[in-house]
Amino acid sequence: MKERVIVIGGGLAGSEATWRLASEGHKVILYEMRPKKMTPAHRTGNLAELVCSNTLGGLELTTGAGLLKAEMKMLGSLVIEAASVSRVPAGGALGVDRKIFSEYITEKIENHPNITVIREEIKEIPEDDIVIIATGPLTSQALSEKIKELIGYDTLYFYDAIAPIVDAESVDFSKGFWGSRYGKGGEDYFNCVLSEEEYKVFYEELLKAEKVEPKDFEKAVHFEGCLPIEEMAQRGYKTLLYGPMRPVGLIDPETGKEPFAVVQLRKENKEGTLLSLVGFQTKLTYKEQKRVFRLIPCLKNAVFVRLGSMHRNTFIQSNKVLTPFLNLRKKENIFFAGQITGVEGYVASSATGILAGINAGRLARGEKLIQAPEETMLGALVKYITTKEGELQPMNPVFGLLPSLKKKIKDKRKRKEFMAEKALKSMEKWIKDNNLIQSQLVRVC
Repeated sequence: MKERVIVIGGGLAGSEATWRLASEGHKVILYEMRPKKMTPAHRTGNLAELVCSNTLGGLELTTGAGLLKAEMKMLGSLVIEAASVSRVPAGGALGVDRKIFSEYITEKIENHPNITVIREEIKEIPEDDIVIIATGPLTSQALSEKIKELIGYDTLYFYDAIAPIVDAESVDFSKGFWGSRYGKGGEDYFNCVLSEEEYKVFYEELLKAEKVEPKDFEKAVHFEGCLPIEEMAQRGYKTLLYGPMRPVGLIDPETGKEPFAVVQLRKENKEGTLLSLVGFQTKLTYKEQKRVFRLIPCLKNAVFVRLGSMHRNTFIQSNKVLTPFLNLRKKENIFFAGQITGVEGYVASSATGILAGINAGRLARGEKLIQAPEETMLGALVKYITTKEGELQPMNPVFGLLPSLKKKIKDKRKRKEFMAEKALKSMEKWIKDNNLIQSQLVRVC
């Protein structure tokens, strides 16, 4: 049995991993460079400081975030415990007083007898120890270089260019056709057709739409092949027709002609329940994305499960380097957790910290590593980031990641309720079978 486990990064994921390991009796050294060295986004030296929103997403079990929080509570999550203590009114979301929240987690970790917190920047990865790297989207330059050396220079990204993803059930498939350019590649894309008038309306509204101003540390020069769609539009009326909305090589079977413009939707998972807008990376505000992109005929009633963005974000291509246990395929003692793995949002980051902590502890005890069931939101999310084909972009916990049901349930809410119930039962069994901490099956908070 290894005498200690090292956790690098005291954010949400690092705090969860540390707490999990310490609660199981392991000695943990947690490295956090703040407040000795601050990031451009943080303001305090507290562990688990929330730097963006003060909400942890919806509470309803029929939302991806709500289901994942319920699973985390069953696993003894410190983040969910802290959120319960610091909760503030936020409608149907789990809102927290960010000061009370981070102070609660800091106090719990700093006073645990099995945890030693060291406030300094880690510039070398201690490769002979069991290590969890949970340094988040603002990983220091020195550590980023070491991570690149460890996993390969082409598997660490520093800038997000995320296209929106829609729920396939919300797409009007009568407003387009399936097919690839020049008939190559089968029917992996759905082509949303726009007439010249529809394109004109879309183009004009795109130019007028409100944009998110980047923070100083997020400012970057974009590659020509990865420009925000609204920036491409500013170059001229027909620019998009030679870019992401080009119709070349696509023949509408209904008319037998090439459309004026198309928006291609690409399958994000094998089941085809999630579809991404190809080439639609954007800096539009979330409100404006919904308004403008719903001007595309087939997306008039689109339900967006992820909205587009372009921002500074250090994350690895987990699908190329990680196992479903969240350790490296080539070096089993090095684990990753949090946003650096390619998950998006507070809750997903925290949840991966729990799983990394569970498996790091098992490795330290010489036990077999375990994979969360894919019927659970945690298991489905981790499966996605570690097995996705092609380029990985950060993903939120959404129901489209869960395996399709064998029996058909037409009512969306009832279907999600059934899937959530199935996920919680699967999580309960997984916890019991592997002697993990278990709490009652109740709704979070």
